[in-house]
Amino acid sequence: MLESQIEELWQSRDKLNPNDLDAYRTIAKVIDQLDSGDLRVAFIQEDGSVFVNEWIKRAILLLFRVSPMETTNSNPFEFRDKIPLKSNYEAIGVRVVPGASARWGSYLAPGVTMMPSYVNLGARVEEDTMVDTWATVGSCAQIGKRVHLAGGVGIGGVLEPPQAAPVIIEDEAFIGSRAMITEGARVGKGAVVGAGVILNPSIPVIDTESGEEISRGHIPPWAVAVAGSRRKQFSGGEFYLPCVLVIKRLDKGQRHDKTALNDFLRESGVAL
Repeated sequence: MLESQIEELWQSRDKLNPNDLDAYRTIAKVIDQLDSGDLRVAFIQEDGSVFVNEWIKRAILLLFRVSPMETTNSNPFEFRDKIPLKSNYEAIGVRVVPGASARWGSYLAPGVTMMPSYVNLGARVEEDTMVDTWATVGSCAQIGKRVHLAGGVGIGGVLEPPQAAPVIIEDEAFIGSRAMITEGARVGKGAVVGAGVILNPSIPVIDTESGEEISRGHIPPWAVAVAGSRRKQFSGGEFYLPCVLVIKRLDKGQRHDKTALNDFLRESGVAL
């Protein structure tokens, strides 16, 4: 019922405006269910592929058409936006440090900790995950359980086109400082991503033991991956393009021992 109503509104989206209160109420029902976790934009299916609920992404896009710009105050801060901030953190069991904010329509599961950071509309952050200082979780990104997004990590958002898959970080992954995971890239369960890694669907992921490219934009489960580069010849000369190097495989289910990982990475000449 709700899905069909959103699809009807989508067909007439060019006519919608902030005066369409009935349309707003319908769209708000979807956003409320995203906020509570009863709906989600995307999930991993049993065969390992990503399923995207396109109609939910359309509802998010429609929200911007029917929402007026408003000024809100949270002393001493002032905001002017179309989408209100998330609230009621005590009831949902989430720790939010001053300087952190999340938008209405993002889901934060019990046990999530937000240092001064940001989670955008449509994103989902699962149980006991740490969103560290100045990390950002973009629109519709799906972050698993017991994930650590270290300081300054950028998780990109994907709203358009509606069928595009969002960034997915699976359970128990560690994303190192200042890493940028964007455009629907994916980090597998238990993987460790080193500081400064740039990952998107055009970035090759290379196994350093075999030298083979194993994917584009997808770091496999239980892999330790760091930033690298590889040579490519152009008409103007030889240049280096970014890649991601898988330098170690963890045992399935192996918990991250940060001290051991740091020692290993130092030996490899890289940083976590």
